[in-house]
Amino acid sequence: MRVVTGLIVTVFVLHILFVVLDANQGNEFVSFIYSLAQVLVLGLGDVFTPDDAVLGVVLNYGLAALIYLVIGRLITKAIQR
Repeated sequence: MRVVTGLIVTVFVLHILFVVLDANQGNEFVSFIYSLAQVLVLGLGDVFTPDDAVLGVVLNYGLAALIYLVIGRLITKAIQR
């Protein structure tokens, strides 16, 4: 479970970095990460709606990463018992 959670969080972190650093959306890897992050965010992509779109991505996808980490950790602890 930790591996799955880690991979999902990595996707979110990469997505945030690509947006902040203004990565080329035409690049296949960047596009793949963007699409995957949109699927995995599960409705948390628009919790915060600041005027700055980049800040919105950082806040929303950062929140999603944090939630995945916490829930993944709780599931891992429950399975180990």
